[in-house]
Parts: sequence; C-alpha cells; structure tokens
Amino acid sequence: MTSPVLAVVGPTGSGKSAVGIALAQRLDGEVVNADALQFYRGMDIGTAKLREDERGGVPHHLLDTLEVTEEASVAAYQAQARGVIEEIRGRGRVPVLVGGSGLYVRAVLDELEFPPTDPAVRARLEAELGADGSQALRERLRAVDPVSAERIDDDRRLVRALEVFEASGRPFSAFMPQRIYHRPAVQLGLRVDRETLRARLADRVHAMVRAGLADEVRRLDGRGLRNGRTASRALGYGQFLQVLDGVLSEEAAVEDTIAAPRRFARRQLTWFRADPRVHWLDVDGPGPPERALDTVAQQVPLS
Repeated sequence: MTSPVLAVVGPTGSGKSAVGIALAQRLDGEVVNADALQFYRGMDIGTAKLREDERGGVPHHLLDTLEVTEEASVAAYQAQARGVIEEIRGRGRVPVLVGGSGLYVRAVLDELEFPPTDPAVRARLEAELGADGSQALRERLRAVDPVSAERIDDDRRLVRALEVFEASGRPFSAFMPQRIYHRPAVQLGLRVDRETLRARLADRVHAMVRAGLADEVRRLDGRGLRNGRTASRALGYGQFLQVLDGVLSEEAAVEDTIAAPRRFARRQLTWFRADPRVHWLDVDGPGPPERALDTVAQQVPLS
C-alpha cells in the first residue's frame, strides 16, 4: 500500500513541530514544511523555525526556499511539495506534512485547481483601487461573484478575485478546493485549551525578543524585507519594522506581537475545524505524539 501523507495541523503555538518530528522518528518519515513564512531565508526567530540541531535527525524539506523580497505562491508550492512527497515515498519513507498555513496544506492534500493570472489586469485593478477605493471594487465583485465578495476582507484578495473573473470568465469562488484528497492522507489536528494557548503565545513572543528578533528584523530590512509583499506582513516583523522607524516602542511592538498571533490562531482554528476529515488531539493531555501514532494506526496500516 502506498504510504499516506500524514499532516499535522493546528494553530500556531500548539506544538506541531514536536509532534511531526516524533511521528517521523517512529515511522521512518521525513518532514515537509507547510508554514508559508518558513519558506523565507533569514526569517528564523520570528517564525519559530527549528534549527538543524532541533530537528531530531529528521530530514526537513521546503525550508529557506525564498528571499524575503519574493512572493510566496501556493501554486508553485503545490508542485514543489507534491514532488518532494513523491521523492520521499520513492525512498520507502513516510511523508509528514507539518504547518498551519491552511491553504498551503489543502493545496498539497486536496484536488485544487489554480485560477489564471494576468499581470496587466492586476495592475489596472490596483490602480483603480488606489483611485476609487475598495468599496467600488467590492460592489463590482458583488455583481459577478457574491460568494467571494462576502468572504473577502482585504484589498489584495479583492483585486485577485476581480482579476480571476476578468481572466477566466469564472468567479473566483468556483476555484475553491473540494474536500477530495489528491492522494491518501491522514490529518491530525492539535487542539489546545484557549488560556494555555494564550500563555504559550505570550511566552513564545518574549522568547523571540530575547533571542534577537529585533536584530533579525534589522538584518532583513537591509535585504529588502519592506519590499516583500508576503514576508513584510509576517507577525512580529511588521511590528519591529515600526520600531526601527521610531513609530512604536519595543514594549508596544511586543504587546502587539502577542495580540496578533492570538487573532491568527483563531482564524487557523476556524479554517481547520471546518474540515471534518481532521482527527483532533488534545495537546493538554499526556503524550500527544503517542496519541498521534495511535490515531494514525487506526486509519492506515503501519508496518
């Protein structure tokens, strides 16, 4: 039997990396990164990227694949990740997908068609956004794709939805993935008590600051961080760029950086809870890796 992809998902701070490594160690596996911000070289402290000596001897793939000035692409990631997974299977090992970037996880696991792009149309729409504001574009989107108009809450995706409609003649919402696995898969979701997660996230941010997050942001600023459409929006990095600019104090940046992951974690939970195929594990109980192994064994034969 072809080994399934094991996916470890859940909110930031829930311990996905540790569970993913434990699964890989026990099942002769290799980890495939599904955290979009860990693609970026140099974004180490603020993304909680594991150092080589923290990976338990387990090979990790698709870390440090982009410069901070480059924009992450779900379509490119899909091709890369699926290629890596086939290579892992070809070695007779088990692929373990680990990360909380929901759309990236689904791009690997599910049947997902990517809508076309048209840079000229996008440039025109971005100019119209600057001239007329988002409300005018939202009304236009509502007329052709009311589903997307209701879901989209930021200007970037608003422009993208209109670009897709003009380029394809199909609404952006028509390209949303179906819950049909591309290849056999088992998803394990890590669930953490809300107060425990809040404390973990606060502790994580303080640890990042002690480890040199401000210096990391300063170095990346010199490498073009501000010009990166994806990287510059990363939690913590935007806040500490404002510290460099004198807009925020370090104390205010820390508080904002603590609050932002809480909001992000709620969105992640909403995303993954909507998928009935996820097998949820309570992290607060004893031995999450052991219970993860038990769950996997119930779903697929492991020899």
